[in-house]
Amino acid sequence: MNDINKMPTFNLKVVIQETGLKADTLRAWERRYGLPDPQRTPGGHRLYSQYDIEMIKWLMERQKEGLRIHHAVEMWRNFEQAGQDPLQEIPVLSTPASHGVGIDFGGKVLEEIKQDWVNACITFNEARAENILAQAFARYPMEAVCTEVLRQGLSDIGSMWYEGSSSVQQEHFASALAIRRLNALLAAAPLPSRKTKLLTACPPGEDHIFPLLMITLFLRQRGYDVVYLGANVPLDKFDLTVRTAKPNLVISTAQQLHTAANLSEVAKYMKHMGVPLAYGGLVFNVLPRLRNQISGYFLGEDLEGTVAAVENILMHHPEIPVIDQVPLLYSEATAEFRDKQPSIAAATWDKLRPNGIQEKHLEIANQFLAQDIEAGLKFGDLDLLDYEFDWLADLLQSHEIPVEILPEYLSSYSQAVEENLDERGRPIVDWLNRVARRDQK
Repeated sequence: MNDINKMPTFNLKVVIQETGLKADTLRAWERRYGLPDPQRTPGGHRLYSQYDIEMIKWLMERQKEGLRIHHAVEMWRNFEQAGQDPLQEIPVLSTPASHGVGIDFGGKVLEEIKQDWVNACITFNEARAENILAQAFARYPMEAVCTEVLRQGLSDIGSMWYEGSSSVQQEHFASALAIRRLNALLAAAPLPSRKTKLLTACPPGEDHIFPLLMITLFLRQRGYDVVYLGANVPLDKFDLTVRTAKPNLVISTAQQLHTAANLSEVAKYMKHMGVPLAYGGLVFNVLPRLRNQISGYFLGEDLEGTVAAVENILMHHPEIPVIDQVPLLYSEATAEFRDKQPSIAAATWDKLRPNGIQEKHLEIANQFLAQDIEAGLKFGDLDLLDYEFDWLADLLQSHEIPVEILPEYLSSYSQAVEENLDERGRPIVDWLNRVARRDQK
C-alpha cells in the first residue's frame, strides 16, 4: 500500500479547490457509490483525507478516459477486492478535470472561452460577456457553445456562490445573460419541419428555466414544433395548453425536491389525459430513487443526450415504468401538517426568540423545511430530506455561518411539531427525532 495520508483533515471547500469537482457531484458519488466515504466531525461536517482527494482525482481521470462514473467505481472496487491499491496500479498523473483543455474545434478552446465569459460575468462586464459569446457562436457549433460555455459557466458560478467566493447578484447577472442569449437563438430557429408537437414546461414552483430552455432550443433546431411554457406552470395551465395544443409528448425538468414532488403530480395528470411525459433535472441525478415515483420517461443524467432520448421515445413508445405506491398514512400526515403549519411556525418562533434569531430568517427556514417535508410525504420517503440538510450545512460552512444554527433550529421545530400534530403526523415526528439524534452524535 502507498503512504498517502488517510487522516481525515480537509473540509469540503478544500476538496473542491483541489479536485475541481462540483460539490453536488461529490455528494452524489458519496450517496450513490460510497466513494469517497468521509468522516464526520461532532457537528456533522465532512472531513476528507489526502487519500480521499487522490481517489477523487483517480475517478475523474477514468472519466476523462471515457468511462462512466459507475464503471470507474467498479474498477476501483475490483482492485480493492484483489487486494491491490488502485492508486498504485494506475497512479494519478493528470491535473484535475476542471483544469483540462476542454473541446477544441480548431481555434481557442471552449474551456478557455467559458472561463473568459465567467470572468466577464462576475465583474458585471456585460459588453465583454456578450462579445465573447458572439465570437464563440460565430466560430463553434451552437450546441457546443450552449453546453460547454453557457451551461458549464453557469454551473461554475453557482459553485463559486456555494463555496462563498461569488455573490447571488453575480449568479443572477450571468443567468440573465445566458437566458437572453438562448431566447435570441430560439427566435432565430428555423420553422418546424416535423409534424410532431412537443410541449416543454417547468412544474409548479420551479423557476430554474435554463436546462429546459436549452432542451427546447435543441429540439427546435431539429425541426420539432415545440410549445415552450417556461417557469412555474400551474397544473391548470398544463390542462388548458395540453387540450389546446394536443402535444405528442410533454417534457419537464425539476431541480429541487419540492418541485420534483410537484412534477409527480403533473405526471399523474398527464397519465390521466393519455399524454406521455418525459422528465429530467438535477434532483433526479442526486436522488435517483425519485425516478421510481414519476410516471414518465427519465431522459438521462446528461443533458447532451436529451434529444436522442426524446427521439427514442417518439419512435419506439417504450412502456412507462410502474411507479411505487405511497402508503395512505403519508397522505393523512400531509393533510394534518398543512392544517397545523401556522401553529408550528408560531411555536418555533416562541422557542427561538430568546436566542436572537431574526424573524425574517425563521420565516425563510420554515418555508424551506415545510415545502420539503410535504415533498417527502408525497414521495412516501422523508429520508430524502437528508440530502437537503447536508447541502445546507455545507453551504453554511462555506459562507462561514455558524452551522450550530441548523441543529438548534431543527430541535425547536421538532418540539413544535410534536406539540401540535396528532397521531396522523407520526411519520414527521419520527423523522425529525431521527435527524435530531443524528445531529447530536
